[in-house]
Amino acid sequence: QVQLVESGGGLVQAGGSLRLSCVVSGDPISSYGMGWFRRPPGKEREFVASIGWRSGVTYYGDSVKGRFTISRANAKNTVYLQMNSLNPEDTGVYYCAAGRRSASDIKSGASDYWGQGIQVTVSS
Repeated sequence: QVQLVESGGGLVQAGGSLRLSCVVSGDPISSYGMGWFRRPPGKEREFVASIGWRSGVTYYGDSVKGRFTISRANAKNTVYLQMNSLNPEDTGVYYCAAGRRSASDIKSGASDYWGQGIQVTVSS
């Protein structure tokens, strides 16, 4: 059974940084597309970033381009989301997503597996 566990969330001041990690167990992620989504308070889930299994292809949501970076370490079965220049609009529950799919498919929400989510709160 594939499981995704996120870590690294918390409370940070505006302008600060956080790095989220998502560790996958149950299957090697070397052939998986991976991604991050978030659900801001009172809003629908939105796409944040995705990465292909070869790491060469990445996609970002418009609101995070230039500030967030997605990366992966297949040997550690882990995907990361480096978040810089955080602002209060980045507040929300962040979810890791994975599947034997392209980064584009992950971006569209067509993931096979989802993590439980982790809270990120950015104070002004």
